[in-house]
Amino acid sequence: MNQHWAVKDDVQRALDGGRPVIAFESTVLTHGLPYPESARLALRVEEIANEEGCVPATIGIIDGVVHVGMTPGEIDRLASDERARKSSSFDLAFVVASGGSAGTTVSGTLAIAERAGIRVFATGGIGGVHRGAADSFDISHDLQSLARSRIVTVCAGAKAILDLPKTLEYLETAGVCVIGYQTDAFPAFYSRDSGLTLDYSAESADVIARAFVAREQLGLPGGFLVAAPIPAEYEIPADQIGASIDRAICWASDRGVRGKDVTPFLLASMAQITAGRSVEANLALLENNARVGASIARSICAAIVQP
Repeated sequence: MNQHWAVKDDVQRALDGGRPVIAFESTVLTHGLPYPESARLALRVEEIANEEGCVPATIGIIDGVVHVGMTPGEIDRLASDERARKSSSFDLAFVVASGGSAGTTVSGTLAIAERAGIRVFATGGIGGVHRGAADSFDISHDLQSLARSRIVTVCAGAKAILDLPKTLEYLETAGVCVIGYQTDAFPAFYSRDSGLTLDYSAESADVIARAFVAREQLGLPGGFLVAAPIPAEYEIPADQIGASIDRAICWASDRGVRGKDVTPFLLASMAQITAGRSVEANLALLENNARVGASIARSICAAIVQP
């Protein structure tokens, strides 16, 4: 028995029975949105997964135990823990060994989900190359993790606070196949189109599932990143959000915010600057990604069982 590892019963039954499971990260609980709105969001995306015929598995660390799937009480406990850390794959073991609690980033969630046998993970926006990285070398560990993982990651592109051209270039160099979901443009989190064109797009979850199965049968490396644009009615066009992003970045620079604190600070600043509009957009894209991810998880399960 592994004292540091706990898989929720319904998640394990689904995995054992070959039924679709979708993973969700937990930094949105601890560092992305204020409590209790963060807890309500986590329960909402789990509800969407269930509605779409998929078992949800929110992943996080509580008191030194990795949880693959959490009860509503555990979600609330992690979301309300002001001392919870933000953990990636490289520091997961230290957090666990020290008995700490943490929300898992894209990187951390991918590592845990893959070990558990989950094939699809839905998040908001991935981390990437930060603006000014030529001087700061601030590049998210998410990018390396996406390249190593064999999981399909569904997102609304990279966070708009990043250097998107460099992020997309890094993904290609690292070996991540980026696929637009019903679009040939790379989304920019709050906006549907970053102005960057993607080489590959898929009109349905079945197309992505077939690509996943083909990769497995061929034994090829490399991750799949599915970029699903925010629903049009919640979009904040790039020309409107740009000034707010620049202002938030200036605030971070003036206050000396660095490392893992940058993204949570910028997201909180954006919420203040846009009078909550950015939070509304964030919620909408997370819910949309949950639906898209659940559809892909179903399609992969169906493709695998076909003779």
